[in-house]
Amino acid sequence: MADRLALRDPDATPNPLDLLEQIVAANDWTFDRRGEDAMAVEVPGKWCDYTLYFSWCEEISALHFFCAFELKVPPPRRAAVHELLALANEKLWFGHFGVWSEENVPVFRHSVLLRGAGGLSVEALEDMVDIAVTECERFYPAFQYVLWGGKSPADALSAAMLECAGEA
Repeated sequence: MADRLALRDPDATPNPLDLLEQIVAANDWTFDRRGEDAMAVEVPGKWCDYTLYFSWCEEISALHFFCAFELKVPPPRRAAVHELLALANEKLWFGHFGVWSEENVPVFRHSVLLRGAGGLSVEALEDMVDIAVTECERFYPAFQYVLWGGKSPADALSAAMLECAGEA
């Protein structure tokens, strides 16, 4: 990893994937570093395992990532899922949901520009991953309700967003 950093322009923003690789290894997650500018990571969740894809674009000092669900969107449910995406996105502070059309799966996406920032901290990268997985976990039941439960997007979101009070 140090060799990769040594070959770069010293004024360039450090490649956040080098730091991310250390975080992923420390968490013992499975990952595939697909060159200098791409990495795939498997992160276990409560509902399913999530696949996170990270892309680094040095030219604009931007990190893009998305967290893919293990759910396929069948064509007859696509309109309902898009309505659910719009409703869910209204509840987010960070990132947004979409459908990865190539794989036909829901994803949580986010990008961060780093020009002049001097790079990302370990804490910022951990927060990005944590927020993505947390939001996917929070909204996964709503996607299930729409895709397989036949619920309307509004009903699915209401049912998934119930906050439990106390303990059973």
